[in-house]
Amino acid sequence: DGGEGQARNINTPELGRQAVRDAKVEGYDLIKVYAYLNIETYKAIIDEANKQQLKVIGHIPDAFEGNLKDAFVPGLGMVAHAEELTNYAEDFSELEAQQMVQLLKDNNTWLSPTLTTMERILSQVKTLDELKALPSLKYVHPLFQSKWLSANKYNKMSSPENIAHFEKYVKFNLLLVKACKKIGVPIVTGTDAGTSSVVAGFAMHDELELLVKAGLTTEEALKSGTLLSAQWLGIDKQIGSIEIGKLADLVLLDQNPLVDIKNTRKIAGVFVNGIWFDKTKLDTMLADLAKRNTANKDKFDWKTMMSKKK
Repeated sequence: DGGEGQARNINTPELGRQAVRDAKVEGYDLIKVYAYLNIETYKAIIDEANKQQLKVIGHIPDAFEGNLKDAFVPGLGMVAHAEELTNYAEDFSELEAQQMVQLLKDNNTWLSPTLTTMERILSQVKTLDELKALPSLKYVHPLFQSKWLSANKYNKMSSPENIAHFEKYVKFNLLLVKACKKIGVPIVTGTDAGTSSVVAGFAMHDELELLVKAGLTTEEALKSGTLLSAQWLGIDKQIGSIEIGKLADLVLLDQNPLVDIKNTRKIAGVFVNGIWFDKTKLDTMLADLAKRNTANKDKFDWKTMMSKKK
């Protein structure tokens, strides 16, 4: 990222290229770019990543405001989050979504829309009621439970104007996925887990359901979270589908998700590295986690811990 942004702060093309070479030596598989990079550094990072045979995923820097097309340079392998495109929307129309998605298509850039994130943000801008009632909240570390409930940055933004703003984002993100399906831009399932109210694992089911809502078939949604993800990473010979010789990381369901995508939630058991965990074992593990989190809530009050850091 550039400026004072997150990750490694890089503000010149030369430093950007060196950062990519460093990442290669350190054993990283891909580079993620963020919003505060300047245009020259952004392009240099992607160019160097191509030379180093590292994949690039990430955000579209703010520096491209008014000129989205120029952000799509060879080697930008995937845009993370549909709102990276929605940020540039003017009329939020279906035609505009199609025009944006054509930029992905022309550049061979895939999309991980993380629809669930914007859905959750909208919910929290409106009220925290849905978050408080979230069944999976008890599985989140108590420090983050405290932060989400007592220092929720999205809820602090609550206003009729912001609610309307995020409602437009939610609707347009769905149009982007619909447009991707229409012209064949590959979609990879992601959730941006860790964002307030987005619970790792559980949010994947939410995302699959939203992809189907946006127009994907149940089979296409399932492939987006399995085979296509593995193909983009270049590891589809090891994982991504059920075949002899591939790793035994499997989810066994009680009912067919091709009939109803919500059936991905009806889990009979899971194979992890070839080891079987049945539903009883999984439920026991989750119950133990929830119990530990509840027992430790008083130790992880967000406001108290932040005040100690000052």
